[in-house]
Amino acid sequence: MVFARADQIKHHLVIAAVVSAVAAFTDMLDGWLARRGDGGTVLGAFLDTTADKILVTGALLALLSVDRVSIWPAAVIIFREFAVMALRGVVAQGGGLIAPSTWGKIKTFTQFAAIFFAFLRFGDRWGPWYFDQYLMLIAVIAAIGSAWGYLTAFWGAVRSAPREAGV
Repeated sequence: MVFARADQIKHHLVIAAVVSAVAAFTDMLDGWLARRGDGGTVLGAFLDTTADKILVTGALLALLSVDRVSIWPAAVIIFREFAVMALRGVVAQGGGLIAPSTWGKIKTFTQFAAIFFAFLRFGDRWGPWYFDQYLMLIAVIAAIGSAWGYLTAFWGAVRSAPREAGV
């Protein structure tokens, strides 16, 4: 996302959009291939979701630095990313797994789309906002819905975990 701040390079935000789109595409392709075959592992799934979080966080911070995204959607999305990673880590420590949900897939797609269009930003507003800002709002809603799903899955896993004697 270094291209976001590379003002001396012509069309630097277009380059950043293309880089983010390629990264999003290869991420989705990797996940699809892992699920399609028997190539998926628990470690691979963890590393894939961690890479997603790094990609999204880096892109949102780059967009913040060029004033293409407001602080509140970036903060909500970044907080959600790391909160979910923590919840999944706690469950994994006990030998459990919180599987990705449909909300999570919608969240990922809308985040990648919002990030792509924020780098490109169409010249005219659509009412009070730009097109990418509406997409970012949808991404925030999907992030909150996904976080709720992970939170309920987390509590279900915690409640069903065997308790140690004396605890």
